[in-house]
Amino acid sequence: MEEQITARLKTVLTRETQDWYSAKIVPAKEKRTDWRVNGSNLPRQVRCNILDGLRLEDVAWYGKLDDVEFLSRLFDLQQLPSTDSRYKDAAGDIWQHSINNDDWDRDWVFVDDRFKLIEGPADRFLRFLCEVVHPVVRPDRDEAFKLVAHFNDQLRPVGWELYEEERIAGRPRFAFRQITHSGSRVVLRARTVADALDAGWMAKEIERLENAIDRDPALAIGTAKELIETCCKTILTKRSVAFTKSEDLGDLTKKVAKELQLVPEGITDETKGADSIRLVLRNLTQLTNNLAQLRGLYGTGHGRDGQHRGLQPRHARLAVASAVAFIDFVAETYRHREVAKPRG
Repeated sequence: MEEQITARLKTVLTRETQDWYSAKIVPAKEKRTDWRVNGSNLPRQVRCNILDGLRLEDVAWYGKLDDVEFLSRLFDLQQLPSTDSRYKDAAGDIWQHSINNDDWDRDWVFVDDRFKLIEGPADRFLRFLCEVVHPVVRPDRDEAFKLVAHFNDQLRPVGWELYEEERIAGRPRFAFRQITHSGSRVVLRARTVADALDAGWMAKEIERLENAIDRDPALAIGTAKELIETCCKTILTKRSVAFTKSEDLGDLTKKVAKELQLVPEGITDETKGADSIRLVLRNLTQLTNNLAQLRGLYGTGHGRDGQHRGLQPRHARLAVASAVAFIDFVAETYRHREVAKPRG
């Protein structure tokens, strides 16, 4: 094609210039605000599942606002067309049918072609979800976190998540991001452990971990330690093993190791095997303990010089990964022991 274009140009240009020339076809660069947020990487089925979940839970997507107030935060309704010939734009159209007459279904926006939540770009759908749980729309913190957990159950398997970006009057404001590091996958594994143990408090700590890894590494490190404590206490409670409030993480770990017989059977030198496994477990728990102590060194409340650097997300991911490795191991052992337990 380049040769054909060059040949045809020659008949036109040779009479005007003696310069050498040739046609070259090159890729065009398309400028986009963010290449990661096109519609193809947020499947239609995931979007439908999330919207169906809102229907099943009977959640009003507009929260404390009305339809026009909510959508005006995301779209310029005066620039969108009306489906009712009596009104010049979407603002009047929506007001008439969702507020004045109230003759539209409550979830009409999910399938309205003007907003393209199901078929449009990923960022449009994700911004809509963030607005559903915005503090102005949904001031109840627990309700917002519950919805975000449901959203993320669908979003994470396809590489997206909502996360707490900041707080407004003590309430979380969420943004969206792609999952680009192993930290979120580790947290997802921790959720699996919490579900298997039916440990509601672990789930709350995991939620705190998830929100803090990048925003507050020191908090994430401390929470990683608390996660191990909660796991140990949960297993000891389920096995009817007594413990006191004064027992520290090392004491709890020893009790779990003894109760679950963490030394594998069939090792010829049992003492050596026991020592090795205890050392691994001790190292895992000690790592989170040591990192948690760094909060005192890197926290707020003390003057710092200009060269001071705080804890980084990579430190938090190290602590979280270590904690999850520990709880995953002991939870799996617990399940194995429960299955093998003789039935009365």
